[in-house]
Amino acid sequence: RYDQDYVMVLGAGLLNGEKVTPLLARRIYTGIQFYQAQQKAKGKRAKLLMSGGQGPDEKISEAQAMKNYALSQGIPESDILLEGQSTTTLENMRFSKRIMEEHSPNGYKAIFSSNNYHIFRAGIFANQAGLAADGIGAKTAFYYLPNAFLREFVAIVMMNKRRHLLVVGGIVGLTTAVTLIRLLVN
Repeated sequence: RYDQDYVMVLGAGLLNGEKVTPLLARRIYTGIQFYQAQQKAKGKRAKLLMSGGQGPDEKISEAQAMKNYALSQGIPESDILLEGQSTTTLENMRFSKRIMEEHSPNGYKAIFSSNNYHIFRAGIFANQAGLAADGIGAKTAFYYLPNAFLREFVAIVMMNKRRHLLVVGGIVGLTTAVTLIRLLVN
């Protein structure tokens, strides 16, 4: 819906420690497209909130690199906010929520931009952070999708590893019991 106060763009690694990757550029571009479409449709300017910290191999924070990219795309500096401390998607959500609450203490509406394969897990983290925000997915290069979906699958499994271990253990235990019963009966 074109009534958002903030368009949060989730960070990703940088090239040479200071330049956005094509993957990250798509996230930013998707956020900018929404920002521009909302402004055109409703005349309402949202703030672009660039969210991403600085890794040990990066010269600047992901948020700063994302801001530089958005500025090069004609976005006014006054419409860009930075969250440059996060190192995980959950931290992106928590730290960005703090910034939005500081700037809009009476409430706000937000949406986040990430790659399409990452939206589901990012939405889980938004919920965990108490952030009511939907995601908009940037297209991902076809060759990257198998790796991306595998990575997301493993990450989801690891988020709930106890539950998954119990289910798998139960299936293995039940299968073993059925096999033993069949061997004893025959």
